[in-house]
Amino acid sequence: MSRPRFSGPSITSLQGSAFRIPTATPESDGTLEWTSTTLVLVEAQAGGKTGIGFSYADTATAKLINDLLANVVVGCDALSVAYCWKVMIAAIRNLGRPGICSMAIAAVDNALWDLKAKLLEMPLVALLGQVRPGVRAYGSGGFTSYSTEQLQAQLGGWTDQGMTMVKMKIGREPDRDIARVDAARQAIGQNNALFVDANGAYSRKQALAMAQAFAKLDVSWFEEPVSSDDLEGLRLIRDSGSPGMNISAGEYGYDSVYFRRMLEAGAVDVLQADATRCAGITGFMQAAALCQAFNVPLSSHCAPSIHVHPCCAAIPVRHLEFFYDHVRIEKMLFDGALEPVKGELVPDLSRPGLGLTFKRADALRYEV
Repeated sequence: MSRPRFSGPSITSLQGSAFRIPTATPESDGTLEWTSTTLVLVEAQAGGKTGIGFSYADTATAKLINDLLANVVVGCDALSVAYCWKVMIAAIRNLGRPGICSMAIAAVDNALWDLKAKLLEMPLVALLGQVRPGVRAYGSGGFTSYSTEQLQAQLGGWTDQGMTMVKMKIGREPDRDIARVDAARQAIGQNNALFVDANGAYSRKQALAMAQAFAKLDVSWFEEPVSSDDLEGLRLIRDSGSPGMNISAGEYGYDSVYFRRMLEAGAVDVLQADATRCAGITGFMQAAALCQAFNVPLSSHCAPSIHVHPCCAAIPVRHLEFFYDHVRIEKMLFDGALEPVKGELVPDLSRPGLGLTFKRADALRYEV
């Protein structure tokens, strides 16, 4: 079937590749342990420009991009990102929308937004419609594998650099969690916000008890106190917890239906969405529209180099996650990865698209 022509140049090539980067040290949270992170990169070409996008996913994601998605995207109009997104969604119908399929679409969609902005010679945030000059960032790490000294050094280092919000992992050893959170509070002082993330490790009763204990340490954000699939449990913690403690979840959302159900259930005070999982910047902006309709704030999950532009264009965004693992990788492999200034990430309006240049020579040793 011939592809419709709109107003822009045709996409001439689309290529996915994967890079596995070892972590600085073994890491863990409440429910997972890891020693490496895989970045799946997409490069899309049209009109003499190359757009880049990525996801953090399995190497199988790159194979899906090259074997299936490239076939439906190449030849499409590079300015018609929504059309490309639509044909990718149709192409994975029999494979299932959640998981690898949505992450593959995300990597391509992010590259296509970067490409479109480059073709128009403008920063992506201007193309999306900028509503704020910068987005507040919170330092995120504090892995359960860290010693107390490592935890305090990392979180305290971020606040010393001007960040006013930090997040740590909990849930692997519940008996130690209160002491670890207390140590984190001591490291960052009383004037900075402390967030905790259990990654769904607690039962409902455990989470309720922990919420009461964390409230005494002025914890203002409790992420995935129970599984994000347990909407009734999230609602229970939200209704029973401290008025000053936001309950959040949503990072495992792959489509708008997932986000709508979470919002309809009243399960969260702040919804999270991840443009490297929820079918790209297109999916992220759909989540933002839902948040606006439900009058619930939105926070981006991980991958700060992808999120800074859409976060500065989405009205309900509250803040952005400056996740240690991804920050480290993005600084290693991309020129243009941003650093917070007075606790904010501000897009570089002098650079087109996402403002990133892939450092291929530095990445080759990690390619798989």
